[in-house]
Amino acid sequence: MAAMHIRKGDTVQVISGKDRGTTGRVIQVFPDAQRVIVEGVNQIKKHTKVGSNQRGAKTGGIVTTEAPVHVSNVMLVDPEDKRPTRVGFRRETVTKNRPDGTSYESTRSVRISRRTGKEV
Repeated sequence: MAAMHIRKGDTVQVISGKDRGTTGRVIQVFPDAQRVIVEGVNQIKKHTKVGSNQRGAKTGGIVTTEAPVHVSNVMLVDPEDKRPTRVGFRRETVTKNRPDGTSYESTRSVRISRRTGKEV
């Protein structure tokens, strides 16, 4: 299974489907299903059973909520120029500290924008 380049909290733009061109924030990510839920995108109406809580307020009825979108239908928005971009990865060398006070060199993977080359 391919790696997910989109994470929770990212700003993405829909590139295909009925909501094409819409920009929103990622609320939830489902890596196993390769799907993401984007705020304000792919709205569906869900019919839930009407009930009441302890205070007597009515709950349920027709609720509008977001449905998952396949990750291939969204693109990350570059924070620099606010345009959709592909995501790349770069290895960075960092210095880490051990609990005993000594330090060592290590590498970490950083997401970058293919458009500008800057860290996302």
